[in-house]
Amino acid sequence: MSLRTNLRKILPSISITEQEALDAGDVWLEGSIYQGKPDFAALRAVPEAKLSTEEQAFLDGPVKELMGMIDDSEIQNGKHLPEHVLEFLKKERFFSLIIPKEYGGLEFSPYANSTIVGTIATKSSAVAVTVMVPNSLGPGELLLHYGTKEQQAHYLPRLANGRDIPCFALTSPEAGSDAGGIPDQGIVTKGVHNGEEVLGLEITWDKRYITLAPIATVLGLAFKVLDPEGLLGGKKELGITCALIPHDHPGVQLGNRHDPMGIRFYNGTTRGEKVFIPMDFIIGGKKNIGRGWQMLVSCLGAGRGISLPALGVSTSQVALKSASEYAAVREQFGLSIGQFEGIQEKLADIAGKAYLQEAMRVLTTEGLGMGLKPSVVTAIAKYHMTETGRDVLDSAMDILAGKAIQNGPQNTLASGYVAQPIAITVEGANILTRNLMIFGQGVMRCHPYLQSMVESIHSEDKDADSKFRGILTKTVSYSVANSLRAFKYGVMPFTADAKSSLPEVREYEKAAHRLAAKLAVYADFSLLVLGGKLKQAEMLSARLGDVMSYLYAAMASIKYYEQKVAVSEREQAAPYFHYATRYALTSAEEALHKFLDNFPASGTRKFMRVITMQFSGKQMPKINDDMVRELAAAAQMDTPFKAQLTHLVKPTAGDGHDINEQAYKAKMGCLDLLVKVKKAVRRREIQPGVRFEQTLDNALVANLINEEEYAKLVDYNRKREKAIRVDEFDFDLNLLNEETAKEAAKQAVNE
Repeated sequence: MSLRTNLRKILPSISITEQEALDAGDVWLEGSIYQGKPDFAALRAVPEAKLSTEEQAFLDGPVKELMGMIDDSEIQNGKHLPEHVLEFLKKERFFSLIIPKEYGGLEFSPYANSTIVGTIATKSSAVAVTVMVPNSLGPGELLLHYGTKEQQAHYLPRLANGRDIPCFALTSPEAGSDAGGIPDQGIVTKGVHNGEEVLGLEITWDKRYITLAPIATVLGLAFKVLDPEGLLGGKKELGITCALIPHDHPGVQLGNRHDPMGIRFYNGTTRGEKVFIPMDFIIGGKKNIGRGWQMLVSCLGAGRGISLPALGVSTSQVALKSASEYAAVREQFGLSIGQFEGIQEKLADIAGKAYLQEAMRVLTTEGLGMGLKPSVVTAIAKYHMTETGRDVLDSAMDILAGKAIQNGPQNTLASGYVAQPIAITVEGANILTRNLMIFGQGVMRCHPYLQSMVESIHSEDKDADSKFRGILTKTVSYSVANSLRAFKYGVMPFTADAKSSLPEVREYEKAAHRLAAKLAVYADFSLLVLGGKLKQAEMLSARLGDVMSYLYAAMASIKYYEQKVAVSEREQAAPYFHYATRYALTSAEEALHKFLDNFPASGTRKFMRVITMQFSGKQMPKINDDMVRELAAAAQMDTPFKAQLTHLVKPTAGDGHDINEQAYKAKMGCLDLLVKVKKAVRRREIQPGVRFEQTLDNALVANLINEEEYAKLVDYNRKREKAIRVDEFDFDLNLLNEETAKEAAKQAVNE
């Protein structure tokens, strides 16, 4: 009995849904990371993402107008999206970002799509999700890639101009992450449609969590097709299939809503009991019966690589802008709170991760813009960018403290704080994404021989043994080369390659090579020792996935610094870049150590430790306290690079961001005067007042400042007072405006 035959008994076969997921999409930069040789040449060759003139005009026009229309506090306190907002989205074709111009769509790039969704999300999560869904996985994208000419001609113009609102129903109460286990069924049968008897499907479904379902006019539906009577002349179980059904088709139930954390985008259920549809309703027609799962996983890039990461980035940019401005303006114990190291530690982490988020957003959309569908990279982007968004938002909430927990129009964090867990649960919940998808798909997609080896093991071909031996020889050679490379880098770390023209980048590039070399060794030995059990060893595989993810993040950070940061702004950007890159590299190293510490085979664990020199301790460049102080200070300065890192946030007159920004910029404009006044108080040259404005009065009387300087400082102080206030309501929670609140306070004092 051959080795191949023995392995066939041990290794589990790959299910149809797993195989379709593996076959979908492309291998990109993550392939070189997995194989221990990060391809920085390919990284630097990726075309730089830029907005076209048309895309920039859309941001400067309709998007800007939309931002002025949105009152998120009103939306959150209501039950529906305002009708005028919904109509504006339709009229200005916000639902057609991915639809080709020939069908009336905007046909924007992935980078523009991400920028638009991210910008809207800084103002309203509910509106952003409403725009996001039609432009990600759903009827529009499925029609583009798989629809018949007739379906495209009918639906795409209607989707582009908002006449039709789409939704896509996949999740069932019994099948969430396990989409392959959906119980919804369509039975091949004959029925009457438009007065004629035709061949079709009788479908029964029960779906939940479906965004836009309550207002949808066309329902995308995923279900399993069965042909018990053999009417199609083939198998009885034909697999997952996708169809488009008009909302008013007999038997379709839509309209009921869920309440996702009080965020007022439309989300709800859809059901149907023995609803007959003709074969023409199947996306792509009868030939696409059973191809639904392949169609879905191949189109996941928009949701996982564009829309959901954009929500995470928007959260980070809001957190950075809000926390840095508040830390500069808010004072306690006679100092701005941004001068306290506890605040600095949080603020630096927000700033560094906001940089990393933007770098990953740009690189991922650049890859998608090349026409690639890198399934592992988009899973990395979805998981880490939504998780990091939640992480930095927690830190921003800590910095703004009481101001962050009071609802109202001035609160810039609350909506994102409530909404962020929603992004984390969809398109594959993050626990699933990290533990099963990133490395689980990565190992099969990125290993140069593994997929071919598994196919040869389960092959029935006569020459299968011969093919297997050839693949095995290549695999052994590949693994030996990986071990030798890792050992060389461990003994002589200076031999790692670096091609960057910037001295400050080269050490990080070398570090990425050394870490990737270790990853390749650990992946090889995991497959050798654990084999098919690696799929169940989720904590181990998740850590290897973390290494891949953080190395991808480090590469994104390097590319952004080299290509997106103007030479004149490198000094401003350096603290952000160093913090972000070191965070990514040290996180990757930490994941490697945790993997090795928990590897179940002690002999193999010791051998891997020797090969990779892990016994020598942690070697990546660390984030130290001086870096934290430097970045926290940089984050509180009003620089062009900081503006670049918060470019998604568009303050509109009178909103929370506008109030905060006005106070912040006013302070930046009179820093020297503030130092002068405070120094005079410390020297007892002037008498401090109970309120700061009284101190300014005393400074003016003492001729410490002139009338113009006095006016400038008073203007700042009044803006500061407004920025540190929170919204106030009457007893019945009716919002009070500024004047009404003052009158209420006076009345309370008089009474």
